[in-house]
Amino acid sequence: MQTTTLRNGIEIPLEGFGVFQVPDATLCEQAVSEALAAGYRLIDTASVYRNEEAVGAAVRKSGISRKELFITTKVWIQEAGYEKTKKAFEASLNRLGLDTLDLYLVHMPFGDYYGSWRAMEELYENGKIRAIGVCNFLPGRLIDLCRNASIPPMVNQVEMHPLCQQKEALDVMRECGVQPQAWAPFAEGMRGIFKNELLCAIGQKYGKTAAQVMLRWNVQRGVAVIPKSVHRERIEENARIWDFILDEQDMEAIAHMDEGHGLILDTLAPSEVKRLYGI
Repeated sequence: MQTTTLRNGIEIPLEGFGVFQVPDATLCEQAVSEALAAGYRLIDTASVYRNEEAVGAAVRKSGISRKELFITTKVWIQEAGYEKTKKAFEASLNRLGLDTLDLYLVHMPFGDYYGSWRAMEELYENGKIRAIGVCNFLPGRLIDLCRNASIPPMVNQVEMHPLCQQKEALDVMRECGVQPQAWAPFAEGMRGIFKNELLCAIGQKYGKTAAQVMLRWNVQRGVAVIPKSVHRERIEENARIWDFILDEQDMEAIAHMDEGHGLILDTLAPSEVKRLYGI
C-alpha cells in the first residue's frame, strides 16, 4: 500500500480497511484478519461501530508488528466534551487492547467538539495519539476549527465517491493542509454504481472492476480511501489498485459523474441531525 505524509510528518496509508456496519464480533474479526493478510495496514473503526474489541483481537492475532499498523478510531457525539473525550479515548484504547492510537477523529461536527479537540490536543502532545483529525466537517466548519485550534486537524474523513466528489471541500482541505480521506468510496452501492456503464468501460480498458476504478480515481486525486467488505475476494480485489493509472481522459470522464451533493449523509438537514442525536 502506498502512503502519504500528514502535516506533522506522520505517514498514513492511502488505502485502509473500514469496518462500519460490521457489529458482529466474529464477522468483524474475520474480515479484519483477511484484510491484514491481504496487505492492508490501516484499520478504521469507531466507538459507535461497537466493534473495537473485534478489531483489536484481529490485530493481536495477526502477528504483525505494531509499528507497521495504523489504527484509527473516533469519538462519538454523546462522548463529546473535554472530560468525556478523555474517558472515551481510554475506553477505546482498552477495547482495542492498545497503548497508543495512530489517528483519533471527532466523528461528527456536533456537540462540544471544541472540548473534545482540547482533550485530543493534550493526548497528542502527551504521545498517546500520533495524529488527530475530524470527520464530516464541511468547509466552513473546517476553516473555523483550523483557525481556532492550537493544533489544526490533520485529516478530514468525508463522504467522497464519483457521485459526490466534494470539489470545494477538497480545495479547502488542500489550503488548510488537511489530508482528505473518503468514507463510502463506493457510495454504499447506491445508484447501481458497481454496474455503472462508464466505470465498467474504464475498468475493462485496464482489466479492472468498477470498484477498483473508483478507488484508483480517488487516490489519484490525493484522497485516501477506506473501503469496507466482509467478503475475502472483494477485500483482496479492493487492494489491487496499485498496478494501473487512470489517464487524464478517464479522470475527466469520471469528474462529470458528480451530482454535487452527498447521497448518504447531510449534516445540514435538521432531520439528519436529530437522527444522529437519537431524537
